[in-house]
Amino acid sequence: MATVGISQAVRSTPAGALPASMVPHPREELFSVLVVDDHPLLREAIAARLAQMGAGTVHEAATVAEARARAQATGPCDLAILDLGLPDGSGIELVTELRSHGWPRVVVLASSDDPYAVRSAFQAGAQAYLLKSASPVVVTDGVRRVLEGGVYADPSVAPVLATGTRVAGTDNTPRELSAREVEVLQLVADGQSNKEIGEELSLSALTVKSHLSRIGRKLGTGDRAQMVALAMRAGVIR
Repeated sequence: MATVGISQAVRSTPAGALPASMVPHPREELFSVLVVDDHPLLREAIAARLAQMGAGTVHEAATVAEARARAQATGPCDLAILDLGLPDGSGIELVTELRSHGWPRVVVLASSDDPYAVRSAFQAGAQAYLLKSASPVVVTDGVRRVLEGGVYADPSVAPVLATGTRVAGTDNTPRELSAREVEVLQLVADGQSNKEIGEELSLSALTVKSHLSRIGRKLGTGDRAQMVALAMRAGVIR
């Protein structure tokens, strides 16, 4: 694992020298960023592009553990850009942690366009989901949109968000599942019992059973395996 450090004032160009469209709204000063990815060359490329956009301070981390240490040392930056596939933990959990500790903007830059990952990132609090295969123009546009207070989805994953968490039942009619119902179904897919699901989600086994009953009524089946298959087919769980 490469050792990473903190790159202070990656570019010394003053904010006033930047085009107005490149300066994060409504801020006039340079912005600070945390970049989390286990590929050093990619981190360097992201840092260079951010500097061109007006980043004054870029903190780097290669793992979840390093990201937590950087976040604790610096406090919330203006922006965090992170991968989901980190070697020592869940990028989704890191998104949740950063947001809960006051980080205002989080952009996910991932390799996968998996529908479950896309939905999970936004549910965790990310404001953008970008693909590493995207063009520099798309990445820049997405980051700028978030800096301006908006949200952004890579054009190739936008259709996933349009479908929400709808799952076609046995009669092929799409039904909307709640975030909690999706969580329960994912744990069913992972092979957990009602008791184990309850322990994982801090619910009673009876409440888990009630969730499954509601899911069954929505999808037209009481069979756990069939519920899981329908949800997987819709890309709601994996």
